[in-house]
Amino acid sequence: MKVDLTQWHPVASSSDLPLRHVYQGQLWGHELAIWRADDGHVNVWENRCLHRGVRLSIGLNEGSELRCLYHGWRYANRTAGCTYIPAHPADAPARTVCNNTYQCIEKYGLVWSAVAPERSFDTPVTLTDTVPLTLRAIPINAPSDLVQKFATDYPYGMVTHKSDTSMTLQSGVSELQLFFQPVDSGKTIIRGLLIPQPVDPIVALRHHNAMMTALRDKIELAASGLAPPRAIEVEFKPVAKDFAQMPNINTAGPKVELRAKVAQKWLTSQNVMAFRLETFSEQFPTFQPGAHIDVSLPNGMLRQYSLTNGPGQTDHYTIGVKRDVASRGGSICLHDDVQEGDVIAISAPHNNFPLRRDAVKTILISGGIGITPLLSMAQALKAQELPFELHIFVQTKADLAFPEILQDLDALTKTYMGLSPRATRNVISGVLANYVAAQHVYICGPGVMLEAAREVAKKCGWPDEAVHFEYFKNSKEIDDKTTFEIALSRSALTLQVPAGKTILQILRENGIQVPSSCEQGACGTCLMTVIGGEPDHQDVYLSTKEKASNQKIITCVSRSKSNQLVLDI
Repeated sequence: MKVDLTQWHPVASSSDLPLRHVYQGQLWGHELAIWRADDGHVNVWENRCLHRGVRLSIGLNEGSELRCLYHGWRYANRTAGCTYIPAHPADAPARTVCNNTYQCIEKYGLVWSAVAPERSFDTPVTLTDTVPLTLRAIPINAPSDLVQKFATDYPYGMVTHKSDTSMTLQSGVSELQLFFQPVDSGKTIIRGLLIPQPVDPIVALRHHNAMMTALRDKIELAASGLAPPRAIEVEFKPVAKDFAQMPNINTAGPKVELRAKVAQKWLTSQNVMAFRLETFSEQFPTFQPGAHIDVSLPNGMLRQYSLTNGPGQTDHYTIGVKRDVASRGGSICLHDDVQEGDVIAISAPHNNFPLRRDAVKTILISGGIGITPLLSMAQALKAQELPFELHIFVQTKADLAFPEILQDLDALTKTYMGLSPRATRNVISGVLANYVAAQHVYICGPGVMLEAAREVAKKCGWPDEAVHFEYFKNSKEIDDKTTFEIALSRSALTLQVPAGKTILQILRENGIQVPSSCEQGACGTCLMTVIGGEPDHQDVYLSTKEKASNQKIITCVSRSKSNQLVLDI
């Protein structure tokens, strides 16, 4: 039997994919996990979890993610990127942790796919502009070439077309299309389409089911006298070299390697402009709740904005940008200059504010534009039916951004309007009172609010590891007047950091590879380990406990109180 992995074959019927079901298919020996997400998208993936190889077809379809039931790894709709690893609940999985996917298309009541297609799916001419009746699939324990040989005797009409993958039989004005799905070397599935729809579909389905069953018995009887065919050798793609080793760290700061079209721009609240960014490829990279992207602006600036997307929404990214007249021009540029239809450069998602999903209860507290990353978290928690509360602080109702998302979360949100700082603190005190072990709180908003919430959490007995926060910017006044030296323990190099320059700048000037993003001391991307010396912490990323330990430093803003700082690099 000739194996042609480039050919398209039907691998499932639309009726095989009811709500929240995972269907196990197979093509040329390759096992497939086929499932329909709640948004209607059909996924065809390699049928194994990346962790231990357990079949994903026995996993749980949660509508926007597929969960392996062995150790709970989750994979996103569309991209098959891993979104959560229970053994590492506080970390966002690397974007490269992604299952193998196969191209697919759903047409005429069938799902079509190919193992290694060289061209896009071509619609059979006879199916154009028709609504056929999909017949029941018949599995046959016989090679596909033997099945095709006997199928010419199917009692319907004259054979008018025959190929390696299909056969057409004509009976008057009606036509029967038979497709042969090679499951493996010794098994084939016949799938049929009847054109046009008969007057009584039930009668037609029963008739053809009986005829197909009789054909199956005839073919299997003939196959029983033949030697078993040689099994198809399935070649699994090796892990890409880039994924199998640590990547080189970018020396030039943030990368904006993706191009996105501004598909929609709208005022989502009185000061917040929303942007729907769509990809020029099939999908954007997988993201996890709390992630942000870097956006390259027409004025030359680079800014970070949180994604508000719900789980599995990788056909687009949505961001919200608050107009800030006191800013350095980033928000004003997006509000005034960037228009629908424009093409902008963005980065793949980064996540310095990842959501744990092992909490007995999650509390989300937002202030103003701080709602954006928490919207993504809330949608993920709701989709998984995990207990959470979303507390929103705004000045007026007109300041509530993304009301369409909030409406869907309405029963799980509490909104507070026009409160003074003291009143806000009192409300947060009530929300965080009576801490229970394994609860987690996520806070995002203005700096003053975050500081107050963190103080309240500490007084209420919340441990540092249960309090997660994200600053949009570092509002502290940076003191860069000191001079000191840094010793790089693994590079046998000592460098001088003069006044007016940061550790990050000096490292880059000397060819040391250091990643970064915001370069304001807010995101934590340029974090390094301190071996000796006393850091002068000027960031808003590290917790009070982390700063007191003097074991970490944010190199884009923090400096040294001692004459020398020893870094583990």
